Amino acid sequence: MTTGKPPVVDQQTWRTALDDLRRREKAATRELDAIAAARRQLPMVELPDYTLIAADGPIRLADVFAGRTQLITYHHMWTDGADWQCGGCTGFTSQFTRLDFLDNYDARFVIVTNAPIEEALAYRRKVGNAMEWYSSSQSSFGADVDAAPNGGFAVNVFFRDGDTVYRTWHTNGRGTEQLSHTFALIDVLPYGRQEDWLDSPDGWPSRPTYSGWLDSPDIARLYGKADA
Repeated sequence: MTTGKPPVVDQQTWRTALDDLRRREKAATRELDAIAAARRQLPMVELPDYTLIAADGPIRLADVFAGRTQLITYHHMWTDGADWQCGGCTGFTSQFTRLDFLDNYDARFVIVTNAPIEEALAYRRKVGNAMEWYSSSQSSFGADVDAAPNGGFAVNVFFRDGDTVYRTWHTNGRGTEQLSHTFALIDVLPYGRQEDWLDSPDGWPSRPTYSGWLDSPDIARLYGKADA
């Protein structure tokens, strides 16, 4: 049973504590701005002419851009033969239901997985995922962008100049949190993520890492197609 709660203070004491925290928040914001500026100045590396598999057949990586100049891909972890794929990947990508705003930035955001396309699309329907999916099962693309078969997840960013594609940025692990709204919302709550690695006051609720996350069956129950 939860016993901890924030102390109750007067308005001025609360405002002073908030102002102290706000200075740190603003410093972090400025540092993130500086990191984003450095990201925009990163060099890029030319890629081979990869062929992925779309719902209607083979497609060149350059054509996955659909005429745009910039492309973000999330490489969804995949375990052959599993009924449910990675809960973290399934939950993370379930957030992205409205991506049309990227049109104004000459960009797309899609999922790539090492699964055969038929299995990937069946899973997409099963969990109600709204993103566009592509398969890298017939090329070395996944391994070459740090998301090998039976490996981890990854976010990559690409730039297209005509038919030539370049890789500009990559992250994995907790680096993907900046793309998620879930942790941003949870982290402003008094109890935060409620995971046992956190620096929280005594009495705050705490449980094993990941145990509060929605798993793939939860996502399917909430968003999936009944006949999938």
